[in-house]
Amino acid sequence: MSELERYYNKFNEEKRLTSRHGQVEFQTTITYIQKILDCYENPKILDVGAGTGRYSVYFSSLGYDVTAVELVKSNLGVLKAKRSSVKAYQGNALDLSRFADQSFDVVLLLGPMYHLMMTEEQVRAMNEAKRVLKPEGRIFAAYIMNEFAMITHAFKEKRYLESVRSGKIDESFHTRTTEEDLYHYVRLEDIDEINRQAGVTRIKIIAQDGAANYIRPFLKEMDDELFSGFLKYHLSTCERPDLLGASGHLLDCVKKPE
Repeated sequence: MSELERYYNKFNEEKRLTSRHGQVEFQTTITYIQKILDCYENPKILDVGAGTGRYSVYFSSLGYDVTAVELVKSNLGVLKAKRSSVKAYQGNALDLSRFADQSFDVVLLLGPMYHLMMTEEQVRAMNEAKRVLKPEGRIFAAYIMNEFAMITHAFKEKRYLESVRSGKIDESFHTRTTEEDLYHYVRLEDIDEINRQAGVTRIKIIAQDGAANYIRPFLKEMDDELFSGFLKYHLSTCERPDLLGASGHLLDCVKKPE
Protein backbone atom coordinates (compact mmCIF):
# COMPACT_ATOMS: atom_id res chain seq x y z
CA MET A 1 0.00 0.00 0.00
CA SER A 2 1.38 3.42 -0.96
CA GLU A 3 1.64 6.40 1.37
CA LEU A 4 -1.16 8.03 -0.61
CA GLU A 5 -3.43 5.03 -0.10
CA ARG A 6 -2.67 4.99 3.64
CA TYR A 7 -3.48 8.69 3.78
CA TYR A 8 -6.87 8.34 2.10
CA ASN A 9 -7.75 5.34 4.22
CA LYS A 10 -7.74 7.78 7.16
CA PHE A 11 -8.84 11.01 5.44
CA ASN A 12 -12.60 11.60 5.12
CA GLU A 13 -12.73 12.53 1.44
CA GLU A 14 -16.51 12.17 1.41
CA LYS A 15 -16.93 14.86 4.07
CA ARG A 16 -14.49 17.39 2.59
CA LEU A 17 -16.73 18.67 -0.21
CA THR A 18 -19.78 18.90 2.06
CA SER A 19 -18.10 21.37 4.44
CA ARG A 20 -18.81 25.06 3.86
CA HIS A 21 -15.47 25.75 2.16
CA GLY A 22 -15.84 22.47 0.26
CA GLN A 23 -19.25 23.54 -0.98
CA VAL A 24 -17.70 26.64 -2.54
CA GLU A 25 -15.24 24.44 -4.43
CA PHE A 26 -17.92 21.92 -5.41
CA GLN A 27 -20.52 24.45 -6.57
CA THR A 28 -17.95 26.37 -8.60
CA THR A 29 -16.64 23.22 -10.25
CA ILE A 30 -20.02 21.78 -11.22
CA THR A 31 -21.15 25.18 -12.51
CA TYR A 32 -18.31 25.35 -15.02
CA ILE A 33 -18.43 21.69 -15.99
CA GLN A 34 -22.17 21.96 -16.60
CA LYS A 35 -21.62 24.88 -18.98
CA ILE A 36 -19.46 22.61 -21.12
CA LEU A 37 -21.75 19.59 -20.85
CA ASP A 38 -24.63 21.70 -22.17
CA CYS A 39 -22.71 22.03 -25.45
CA TYR A 40 -22.85 18.29 -26.20
CA GLU A 41 -25.57 15.81 -27.01
CA ASN A 42 -25.34 12.76 -24.73
CA PRO A 43 -21.80 13.50 -23.54
CA LYS A 44 -19.58 10.81 -22.05
CA ILE A 45 -17.60 11.79 -18.95
CA LEU A 46 -14.44 10.21 -17.57
CA ASP A 47 -13.66 11.12 -13.94
CA VAL A 48 -10.00 10.25 -13.28
CA GLY A 49 -9.05 10.17 -9.61
CA ALA A 50 -12.73 10.17 -8.71
CA GLY A 51 -12.25 9.75 -4.96
CA THR A 52 -15.49 8.68 -3.33
CA GLY A 53 -17.47 9.79 -6.37
CA ARG A 54 -18.75 13.18 -5.30
CA TYR A 55 -18.60 14.49 -8.86
CA SER A 56 -19.17 11.17 -10.66
CA VAL A 57 -22.34 10.37 -8.77
CA TYR A 58 -23.62 13.94 -9.05
CA PHE A 59 -23.37 13.98 -12.84
CA SER A 60 -24.67 10.43 -13.21
CA SER A 61 -27.71 11.46 -11.15
CA LEU A 62 -28.42 14.04 -13.85
CA GLY A 63 -28.51 11.29 -16.45
CA TYR A 64 -25.00 11.58 -17.88
CA ASP A 65 -22.90 8.60 -18.95
CA VAL A 66 -20.08 8.63 -16.37
CA THR A 67 -17.04 6.40 -15.99
CA ALA A 68 -14.79 6.73 -12.94
CA VAL A 69 -11.22 5.66 -12.23
CA GLU A 70 -9.87 5.69 -8.67
CA LEU A 71 -6.58 4.47 -7.24
CA VAL A 72 -7.51 4.06 -3.56
CA LYS A 73 -9.54 0.92 -2.83
CA SER A 74 -11.33 2.42 0.18
CA ASN A 75 -12.49 5.42 -1.87
CA LEU A 76 -13.56 3.12 -4.69
CA GLY A 77 -15.55 1.04 -2.21
CA VAL A 78 -17.45 4.12 -1.01
CA LEU A 79 -18.15 5.12 -4.61
CA LYS A 80 -19.48 1.69 -5.55
CA ALA A 81 -21.60 1.48 -2.40
CA LYS A 82 -23.59 4.47 -3.59
CA ARG A 83 -25.19 2.17 -6.17
CA SER A 84 -25.26 4.79 -8.90
CA SER A 85 -24.98 4.19 -12.64
CA VAL A 86 -21.30 5.17 -12.59
CA LYS A 87 -19.00 2.59 -14.17
CA ALA A 88 -16.12 2.50 -11.66
CA TYR A 89 -12.67 0.94 -11.99
CA GLN A 90 -9.47 0.89 -9.99
CA GLY A 91 -6.62 2.62 -11.80
CA ASN A 92 -4.59 5.78 -11.98
CA ALA A 93 -4.13 8.87 -14.12
CA LEU A 94 -0.85 7.73 -15.64
CA ASP A 95 -2.33 4.69 -17.38
CA LEU A 96 -5.77 4.88 -18.97
CA SER A 97 -5.00 2.06 -21.40
CA ARG A 98 -8.32 0.33 -20.67
CA PHE A 99 -9.96 3.15 -22.66
CA ALA A 100 -9.69 3.66 -26.41
CA ASP A 101 -8.49 6.85 -28.04
CA GLN A 102 -11.10 9.60 -28.40
CA SER A 103 -13.68 7.92 -26.15
CA PHE A 104 -14.91 10.81 -23.97
CA ASP A 105 -16.31 14.30 -24.40
CA VAL A 106 -15.18 15.51 -20.98
CA VAL A 107 -12.28 14.25 -18.86
CA LEU A 108 -12.01 15.32 -15.23
CA LEU A 109 -8.64 15.43 -13.46
CA LEU A 110 -9.96 16.87 -10.21
CA GLY A 111 -7.47 15.13 -7.93
CA PRO A 112 -4.50 13.56 -9.73
CA MET A 113 -2.56 16.79 -10.25
CA TYR A 114 -2.55 17.28 -6.47
CA HIS A 115 -0.60 14.08 -5.90
CA LEU A 116 1.70 13.70 -8.90
CA MET A 117 4.97 15.05 -7.54
CA MET A 118 6.91 15.59 -10.75
CA THR A 119 6.06 17.82 -13.70
CA GLU A 120 6.83 14.87 -15.98
CA GLU A 121 4.10 12.84 -14.27
CA GLN A 122 1.59 15.67 -14.50
CA VAL A 123 2.33 16.03 -18.21
CA ARG A 124 1.92 12.28 -18.64
CA ALA A 125 -1.48 12.41 -16.90
CA MET A 126 -2.55 15.29 -19.12
CA ASN A 127 -1.39 13.41 -22.21
CA GLU A 128 -3.40 10.34 -21.20
CA ALA A 129 -6.48 12.52 -20.67
CA LYS A 130 -5.82 14.14 -24.05
CA ARG A 131 -5.50 10.74 -25.74
CA VAL A 132 -8.93 9.51 -24.59
CA LEU A 133 -10.56 12.87 -25.32
CA LYS A 134 -12.66 13.37 -28.44
CA PRO A 135 -11.42 16.05 -30.87
CA GLU A 136 -13.89 18.67 -29.65
CA GLY A 137 -13.73 17.53 -26.01
CA ARG A 138 -12.65 19.34 -22.88
CA ILE A 139 -10.37 18.50 -19.94
CA PHE A 140 -10.85 19.98 -16.47
CA ALA A 141 -7.71 19.78 -14.33
CA ALA A 142 -7.59 20.97 -10.72
CA TYR A 143 -4.46 22.16 -8.92
CA ILE A 144 -3.51 23.25 -5.39
CA MET A 145 -1.81 26.62 -5.36
CA ASN A 146 1.63 27.46 -4.04
CA GLU A 147 0.63 30.67 -2.25
CA PHE A 148 -2.13 28.85 -0.38
CA ALA A 149 0.50 26.43 0.92
CA MET A 150 2.84 29.27 1.87
CA ILE A 151 0.22 31.29 3.74
CA THR A 152 -1.42 28.39 5.55
CA HIS A 153 1.28 25.79 6.13
CA ALA A 154 4.42 27.92 6.24
CA PHE A 155 3.15 30.94 8.14
CA LYS A 156 -0.23 30.22 9.75
CA GLU A 157 0.96 26.83 11.01
CA LYS A 158 4.45 28.23 11.71
CA ARG A 159 6.35 25.71 9.58
CA TYR A 160 8.30 28.28 7.57
CA LEU A 161 11.72 27.97 9.20
CA GLU A 162 11.47 24.19 9.33
CA SER A 163 10.52 24.12 5.65
CA VAL A 164 13.39 26.41 4.63
CA ARG A 165 15.92 24.30 6.52
CA SER A 166 14.64 21.10 4.93
CA GLY A 167 14.67 22.60 1.44
CA LYS A 168 10.89 22.51 1.05
CA ILE A 169 10.82 26.23 0.19
CA ASP A 170 13.28 27.87 -2.20
CA GLU A 171 14.54 31.47 -2.31
CA SER A 172 11.58 32.56 -4.45
CA PHE A 173 9.13 31.09 -1.89
CA HIS A 174 8.19 28.31 -4.27
CA THR A 175 7.49 25.01 -2.53
CA ARG A 176 9.60 22.01 -3.50
CA THR A 177 8.02 18.58 -3.35
CA THR A 178 9.56 15.13 -3.51
CA GLU A 179 8.15 11.68 -4.15
CA GLU A 180 7.67 11.26 -0.38
CA ASP A 181 5.24 14.20 -0.20
CA LEU A 182 1.48 13.85 -0.58
CA TYR A 183 0.65 17.17 -2.24
CA HIS A 184 2.20 19.14 -5.07
CA TYR A 185 1.70 22.92 -5.06
CA VAL A 186 1.96 25.03 -8.20
CA ARG A 187 1.90 28.57 -9.52
CA LEU A 188 0.19 29.74 -12.67
CA GLU A 189 3.43 29.50 -14.63
CA ASP A 190 3.78 25.85 -13.57
CA ILE A 191 0.32 25.06 -14.95
CA ASP A 192 1.19 26.92 -18.15
CA GLU A 193 4.30 24.75 -18.51
CA ILE A 194 2.32 21.52 -18.06
CA ASN A 195 -0.09 22.65 -20.77
CA ARG A 196 2.76 23.63 -23.07
CA GLN A 197 4.50 20.28 -22.73
CA ALA A 198 1.24 18.35 -23.14
CA GLY A 199 0.21 20.39 -26.15
CA VAL A 200 -3.18 21.54 -24.86
CA THR A 201 -4.82 24.95 -25.17
CA ARG A 202 -6.51 26.78 -22.31
CA ILE A 203 -10.11 27.85 -22.64
CA LYS A 204 -10.31 29.45 -19.20
CA ILE A 205 -8.94 29.09 -15.69
CA ILE A 206 -11.06 29.49 -12.58
CA ALA A 207 -10.47 29.96 -8.86
CA GLN A 208 -12.37 27.00 -7.45
CA ASP A 209 -12.59 28.31 -3.89
CA GLY A 210 -10.99 31.75 -3.83
CA ALA A 211 -10.78 33.02 -0.25
CA ALA A 212 -12.95 30.22 1.16
CA ASN A 213 -10.10 28.11 2.53
CA TYR A 214 -8.62 31.10 4.34
CA ILE A 215 -11.85 31.96 6.16
CA ARG A 216 -13.16 28.53 7.08
CA PRO A 217 -14.24 29.47 10.65
CA PHE A 218 -16.18 32.49 9.37
CA LEU A 219 -17.94 30.44 6.69
CA LYS A 220 -19.07 27.97 9.34
CA GLU A 221 -20.61 30.80 11.38
CA MET A 222 -22.57 32.26 8.44
CA ASP A 223 -26.28 31.63 8.22
CA ASP A 224 -27.57 30.22 4.93
CA GLU A 225 -28.51 33.61 3.51
CA LEU A 226 -25.09 35.14 4.16
CA PHE A 227 -23.30 32.07 2.84
CA SER A 228 -25.43 32.22 -0.31
CA GLY A 229 -24.28 35.81 -0.73
CA PHE A 230 -20.64 34.81 -0.34
CA LEU A 231 -21.07 32.08 -2.95
CA LYS A 232 -22.58 34.58 -5.39
CA TYR A 233 -19.68 36.95 -4.75
CA HIS A 234 -17.15 34.18 -5.34
CA LEU A 235 -18.79 33.06 -8.59
CA SER A 236 -18.76 36.65 -9.83
CA THR A 237 -15.03 37.03 -9.17
CA CYS A 238 -13.59 33.54 -9.71
CA GLU A 239 -12.26 34.33 -13.22
CA ARG A 240 -10.52 37.56 -12.23
CA PRO A 241 -6.80 37.28 -13.12
CA ASP A 242 -5.76 39.36 -10.10
CA LEU A 243 -7.31 36.83 -7.71
CA LEU A 244 -6.36 33.51 -9.30
CA GLY A 245 -2.98 32.81 -7.74
CA ALA A 246 -4.16 33.29 -4.16
CA SER A 247 -6.99 30.76 -4.46
CA GLY A 248 -6.59 27.47 -2.63
CA HIS A 249 -7.45 25.53 -5.79
CA LEU A 250 -7.56 26.38 -9.50
CA LEU A 251 -9.60 24.66 -12.20
CA ASP A 252 -8.03 24.76 -15.66
CA CYS A 253 -10.27 23.99 -18.64
CA VAL A 254 -8.25 22.97 -21.71
CA LYS A 255 -8.74 21.41 -25.12
CA LYS A 256 -6.75 19.81 -27.89
CA PRO A 257 -5.16 22.33 -30.27
CA GLU A 258 -7.14 23.00 -33.41
